Amino acid sequence: MADQGYTEATAIQAGVIPAVLGGQDVCATASTGSGKTAAYLLPLLEKLAQDGRPSGPRPTKVLVLVPTRELAVQVGGSISTYGLHLPAPPKHRVFIGGVSINPQMMSLRGGADIVVATPGRLLDLVDSNALSLASVSTLVLDEADRLLDRGFADEVQRVLSLVPESRQTLLFSATFGPGVTEMVTSVLRDPIRVDVSREPAEVPAIQHRAIEVDARRRAELLSLLIDEGDWSRVLVFVATKHTTEHVARQLRDAGINAAALHGKLSQGARTEALDSFRDGEIRVLVATDLAARGLDIAGLPVVFQYDLPRSTIDYIHRTGRTGRAGETGLAICFVTAEMHAHFALIERRHRLDIELGHMDGFEPIEKPPLLPRTGGVKGKRKSKKDKLREAAARAASSTKD
Repeated sequence: MADQGYTEATAIQAGVIPAVLGGQDVCATASTGSGKTAAYLLPLLEKLAQDGRPSGPRPTKVLVLVPTRELAVQVGGSISTYGLHLPAPPKHRVFIGGVSINPQMMSLRGGADIVVATPGRLLDLVDSNALSLASVSTLVLDEADRLLDRGFADEVQRVLSLVPESRQTLLFSATFGPGVTEMVTSVLRDPIRVDVSREPAEVPAIQHRAIEVDARRRAELLSLLIDEGDWSRVLVFVATKHTTEHVARQLRDAGINAAALHGKLSQGARTEALDSFRDGEIRVLVATDLAARGLDIAGLPVVFQYDLPRSTIDYIHRTGRTGRAGETGLAICFVTAEMHAHFALIERRHRLDIELGHMDGFEPIEKPPLLPRTGGVKGKRKSKKDKLREAAARAASSTKD
């Protein structure tokens, strides 16, 4: 793997690879850019190579379930790259929604050793009798927290009911909420636990910068900073699909080559936007959190957070698109008046100390809103029952009158 820049195993690879080769279940907490994909693909490819190529149709032995189309395509690309030097590379297929299912069904003629898929399209293929999961020996749940966040819980449970109980299960998650914890308990058997979410050696060299600016002037400031910055590519995160198109259009009007990436685009348009950005044909990609997880964009120098994320954990996932593979990166976020409290929460949650600065000519006019008082004096607030009793008493009094 030296041709891919791998000279020594990362912390997650050192913890996961021996367990996978030994056939054990794995529960891994992995921060972005930790080398997670290689941690499970390299040993699985090794095991498939040792099994040899079947003489007839290939039963699916490895199933990788992912939450987004982009991550599925990226994992498929990694399989192709890592399997180049194997004497008999396994046959793999990537199945995602947003494109015609017929070519995907045709591609399964003769079977596939490895299937990488999003849950919905995987079940479509199963329901069409184009794919059987009866021979799966290893199930990988990649970005398990996001699988549940995106409302795939019912589909994931159905997939679990279709694969053999005697399988090996590898679960990777950035965070462990109640849903993920329940999944670990129910689907993993005596798993090896690997936690590199706070591994000091894995912390990328990212400079964090925060700029206070009025909401209405963010696009103007973004254009100025991009013009002044000597960046080959710029990734900008916003909150909504509508905002991606709006900001991309404003950048183009300012003479900056920009494109939008969001979930309402066709799969062809999403793929084209990402490929053009990776190839340098587009300088700025304005995206929703669709691009916050799993995507590996080599040599990305800067990430802007035009809107702060709703979930504090997504701040780290967004910034993790830069500063990868030992490179340095820059993460700049805009903090509007109404986002002051949320920005402070992000700092506390991730133990960051980011100086809130200003740009000449963009000094904010808007003031942070006054936070409402919560709580009150114990025993002085009326309970719901008290309020109902008072309402009933008033009703009875008015009837008597």
